[in-house]
Amino acid sequence: MHRRTVTWLMPLMGLALSRAATGDFGDPIRGLSPDQLQAFRDGQAAFVAVETPADGLGPVYNGTSCGGCHNVGAPGGGSKTLETRFGTTTNGVFDPLANLGGSLIQTTGIGPQGACTFVGEQVPSEATIVARRRTTPLFGLGLVDAVPDAELLALASQQASQQPETAGRPNMVIDITTGDVAVGKFGWKSQVPNLLQFSADAYLNEMGITTPMFPNENCPQGDCSLLACDPVPGVDDDLEDVERFADFMSFLAPPPAQIDVGTGRHFTHRRWSYSTYEGGRLFQQIGCANCHVRSLRTGASDVAALRFRTFQPYSDFLIHDMGSLGDGIEQGKATGSEMRTAPLWGLRLLTTFLHDGRASTIEDAILAHDGQGGAARDRFAALPAGEQVNLLAFLRTL
Repeated sequence: MHRRTVTWLMPLMGLALSRAATGDFGDPIRGLSPDQLQAFRDGQAAFVAVETPADGLGPVYNGTSCGGCHNVGAPGGGSKTLETRFGTTTNGVFDPLANLGGSLIQTTGIGPQGACTFVGEQVPSEATIVARRRTTPLFGLGLVDAVPDAELLALASQQASQQPETAGRPNMVIDITTGDVAVGKFGWKSQVPNLLQFSADAYLNEMGITTPMFPNENCPQGDCSLLACDPVPGVDDDLEDVERFADFMSFLAPPPAQIDVGTGRHFTHRRWSYSTYEGGRLFQQIGCANCHVRSLRTGASDVAALRFRTFQPYSDFLIHDMGSLGDGIEQGKATGSEMRTAPLWGLRLLTTFLHDGRASTIEDAILAHDGQGGAARDRFAALPAGEQVNLLAFLRTL
């Protein structure tokens, strides 16, 4: 791919896009030191490595490697893979049915082990809530991780003051690396506060590999007596792989510069078409940008490439009440109807949309918005057909 530095402007929106070097999906972020580049490569190798029961895989799991699900566009991308969560409510209180293996289903077992046979879990009949969740891309998450909590708290306060009808709120969760309460940023409910915890959580819940951060195995379908047959009891990994996963995600570049879907060339301010330009203005005008906030800024960081950098995720990483579009699952302080604003950068790679992949087009995804997203949905639906086309053209450049 031809690489060059590009700049494009959207002056009518009052936005000036920062200068950025183009690259490929899956590249490391620009400006890393040689040691950091090596850490990225080591992390990428660990990310795509296939685990086995001898490594601690299982006894129940969803995948044998991170890269098995995060692969569209490059290692670290998303996919159409859907996971299943379940639960119920008792006297109005959400119950993840942990005693029956909830809330996350592990679909596969490692088979016969001594007196036990480990098989994939099933949604129990006691569940009254069943939700599907799509595998999300990881591009640029090091930048998100480097945004100070204070920045997101200030953003939530600003939204409450200026646009209370669509204001988001932070999901305040426990950072197990410090024991403190922190702003959640990652996951469909912003239920995880940092990439190290995100990595360790996924290692346990997706592959069944325990670490000092999450030392207890998941009990298959809630039956903890089966763990007596676990072929690798105790802690499976000393955090070495978890730290490598976190390095890979921390140093993974954001989606590269927008591409003209007609020509395959990178946009410049001289080539920004009227359709996409107008679509960007409409995105702001009808209220999409109230939640899909275009730009955030990182804070201090030990990594120069992540330090005090403005980037464009098109998300506020806050949770919003989405009404019927919520999935019913509660995590941290997020209620069943609340979901994190999905980042839109890299949207052009996706072929299914929304948390459960129910929408096959961007238009369908917009029209499915509800709750705090309902007003923007209605404004989109009321646009003349040509203006809808322009807005969708803009979104396809992200």
